[in-house]
Amino acid sequence: MSAPVVIPNLLNGGWRQLPFEPFRDGVEICHLHRDTTGATDSPHWALLRYAPGARVPEHLHTGLETILVLEGAQGDAFGTYEAGTMVLNAEGSRHAVYAAQGCVVLIQWQRPVQILDGS
Repeated sequence: MSAPVVIPNLLNGGWRQLPFEPFRDGVEICHLHRDTTGATDSPHWALLRYAPGARVPEHLHTGLETILVLEGAQGDAFGTYEAGTMVLNAEGSRHAVYAAQGCVVLIQWQRPVQILDGS
């Protein structure tokens, strides 16, 4: 049996002590749980840290995506989501994401997203 992943004080900045790596232009990722066997139907949990002005191009959700904004604000065509907001993007939904002032989110993908605009 594996030990659980424990992140003390996550809501009060405990994520700042975790290792991040480049993910997309202006966005860094800290992988918390992911399948390393190559399976495409396995959930993935991560923290994403957006630099001010960072964007993720339009993408399609091939499974449920759950986001909890921990710091700053993340936005899309449907609104701006401040710290403490949870957003559920259903399978089949699509959007582009931006962080005007930067943000950190806890994100879970049920299945990988499909980038739509070629970026």
